[in-house]
Amino acid sequence: MTAFRELRLLPWTGPDGKPCFLSTDDNDSHMSRLADNMESVQLGMATDLLGQALDLLADADTDPDDLRLLTKDLTGALRDTLRVATSRGQRLGSRSTDHRSH
Repeated sequence: MTAFRELRLLPWTGPDGKPCFLSTDDNDSHMSRLADNMESVQLGMATDLLGQALDLLADADTDPDDLRLLTKDLTGALRDTLRVATSRGQRLGSRSTDHRSH
């Protein structure tokens, strides 16, 4: 069985909102590539959303409903971005640990 620190946190959650993890030694497996692609999409969406947010906030006439929607979208993007950062940080940590042990 793979130790918890060796599991990859995936960039999506299960139907109950709990985190999903991948146990594999193959960083080029179908699921690993799928997770990499999803992380890339999520980070790209966050980048686009940031640009939209800057535009909306610069407009003094922005409707409060638009600001509420922006806040909701930014919250989701931040959640996804933090999940990607956590996953990548854990994988970097395990690689440096593996590297030192050889």
